[in-house]
Amino acid sequence: TTIGKSVLRLIEPTSGQILFGNQDILQLNRASLRKLRPRMQFIFQDPYESLNPRMKVGEIVGEGLEVHHIARGKEKGQRVSDILGKVGLHPQDADRYPHEFSGGQRQRIGIARAISLHPDLIVADEPVSALDVSIQAQILNLLMDLRDQFGLTYLFISHDLRIVKHISDRIAVMYKGKIVEMSGGEELFH
Repeated sequence: TTIGKSVLRLIEPTSGQILFGNQDILQLNRASLRKLRPRMQFIFQDPYESLNPRMKVGEIVGEGLEVHHIARGKEKGQRVSDILGKVGLHPQDADRYPHEFSGGQRQRIGIARAISLHPDLIVADEPVSALDVSIQAQILNLLMDLRDQFGLTYLFISHDLRIVKHISDRIAVMYKGKIVEMSGGEELFH
């Protein structure tokens, strides 16, 4: 979680480098980082805590579109409807509040928010750990479909090795905050 938040500069690392493309994002000023932010998004572990209960789903998913001057008004509404459809929700769900949804549906809202800006990288911090096993499979399949559809890269954080094996191409194993092993997924499990 600390690495994921550091990559997005939600917390400031005390040392090292974070390379995104050919840029060390730790060297970027606020304006440069703001331009880079749409390319890097976050899916939080707890979908209920990460969604503003006072905002409707359409506002939550569309907020980044407005903040980054990508879409407003009818265009934003159309984009939000399209994005909700891509994550398995209905366009009319845009007018509902987060508390009106199940845990799996709330996680779909968090995923919709993350993909709304068409990022290159999504940090997924244990995105299925709070969900029932059958819903976990649905969300993992959704994440893999979106990866293929949008060419996404995930930094997928999990303690559950069966989930890691299912979704990962390359795996880094950490112990006490340090990477102790890194390899391809099949190689690691073999």
